[in-house]
Amino acid sequence: MAGQTGRAQVGIVSDVVLQRHRLQAAAAKFGLEVCFSGDPERLQSHREFPEAGLWLVTLEDEADHPALFDYLLDNTEAPVLFGLDQAPGAGSTEYFRWERRLLGKLEQELGDLSQLDSKDSIEELEAEAPLCLESSELPQWLTPAAPGSVAEEIWVLCASLGGPAAVKAFLDCLPPGLPVGFVYAQHIDGNFAEVLTRVLGRHAHYKLQHAEENYRVKNGDVVLMPVEHEWRFSATGALTELDTPWPGPYSPSIDQVLLNTADHYGSHCHAVLFSGMGNDGAIAAPLLKAYGSRIWVQESSSCGNSSMPDSVAATGCSSFTGTPEQLARELVKTIEKSCLLKGRQKRGSA
Repeated sequence: MAGQTGRAQVGIVSDVVLQRHRLQAAAAKFGLEVCFSGDPERLQSHREFPEAGLWLVTLEDEADHPALFDYLLDNTEAPVLFGLDQAPGAGSTEYFRWERRLLGKLEQELGDLSQLDSKDSIEELEAEAPLCLESSELPQWLTPAAPGSVAEEIWVLCASLGGPAAVKAFLDCLPPGLPVGFVYAQHIDGNFAEVLTRVLGRHAHYKLQHAEENYRVKNGDVVLMPVEHEWRFSATGALTELDTPWPGPYSPSIDQVLLNTADHYGSHCHAVLFSGMGNDGAIAAPLLKAYGSRIWVQESSSCGNSSMPDSVAATGCSSFTGTPEQLARELVKTIEKSCLLKGRQKRGSA
C-alpha cells in the first residue's frame, strides 16, 4: 500500500509514547510514510481503519490489550509485526543496530527499501557549472603534493541518495595539489559506476578511479569503492579485494569502508558524511573518533536526504557541519594548519 508520496505506508501501534516516536522516526529514515501512529485504544476508536501496507506493533504488556490482535486481523490483510524490540536510547550504537534490525524486518515484508540516484540524475550533473571557480588555486605558501606520491592522509567520502551532487560540489571546490587522498563510498547501482566516475571528475582537479588490486592511494586520488565485494587495505596500505560481499543491507557498506580504512591509517583516516538515507556510518563513527579521526557531516538543509549525516551527527562524534562548499573550504584550512604545525615541529627539532 503506497501513500500520496508513492512511498510504502506503515501503521504503528504502541502503548509507549517514546517507542512510537522511535518507530516513526526510523520508518521515515528508511523512506516510509506513517499513516497511523497511536496507542491501541486510539486505533480501535478510529473512524476509518487506516490503509497501511504493514503494521508495527509493540506493547509494554500484551495482556493489557487482549482485543487488539483480533481487531487487527478483522480489519486488515496487511502483515503485522508483533513484539518488536524496545528502542534503546537515541544516538547510541545500540540504537543504530536496533534500526538496522528493524530495517531487515521491514524489507522482509515490503521488499528493498533503498532509494538510489538514477543514471539520469547523475548525468544531469555533468551539465552544471562548477560552483567554486575562484578556489582553484592552492594556498600560495603550501607546497603541492608531488605527482604520484602515496597519500599519508585519507578522507573517506561517504554518501547515498543525493550524494553524487554533494560530492561533486565538494570536489569542484578543492584546489589542486592538496596532500590528501580520498576513498569514496557511494551507495549506487553498480551499473552506474562508470557514469559516476566520469561526471564527478568533469570539473574537479581530483579524478575518480576504480579500486584496483594492490593499488596504494596517491595524493589527488578519489578511489571509488566497488559495490560487488568488500575491499580492505593490506599492512603496506595496498588495496585488496575479498571474495565476500559487503556486510549490511547496502553496498558498499559505509561503516565497513570506514573501519577497513581506519584499520590501516588510524588517526590519519578521516570522514565526511554527505547526503543519504538510513544510518550507515553511525556505528563506525565512535570507533573512528577513538582513533583521533576527524568526522564531518553535511548540513541538513543542503542534503537531498539528511538521514545519514544526521544519524552520524546524533552520535556526538562530528566536529564540523557545513554545505559541500563549506566542507571543502574547511578541509583546505585544516590541511594548511596541519602543514604549518609540521613545519614548526621540524624547525623546532633542527
